[in-house]
Amino acid sequence: MAISVRIHRPAKTAMQSGTGNSRRWLLEFEPQAARSIDPLMGWTSSRDTRQQVKLWFASKEEAIAYAKQQGYDYRVDEPKERRVKPKSYADNFAYSKVSEPYKVKHNV
Repeated sequence: MAISVRIHRPAKTAMQSGTGNSRRWLLEFEPQAARSIDPLMGWTSSRDTRQQVKLWFASKEEAIAYAKQQGYDYRVDEPKERRVKPKSYADNFAYSKVSEPYKVKHNV
């Protein structure tokens, strides 16, 4: 049985604005067995230790060459490029962004 791996470039994390880890390529092993849930504590466990291994590469070609050298079946997920809409800094403060003007309610 051949070992399956996935090669991809991770997306930028939503928690921070940096793009540090999104430039490198990541090789991850596909799960070989389903995870099981402990009935007493509810913990999730697995006998497949390959899921813990993450290999980072500077380029997609390096990751593919490594997978071929090791004899892995690999799948490459191409990243979706982020489309940046060009706009000016003043657009952040534009009044036209508000769909309905702010109305003051008076309790009479």
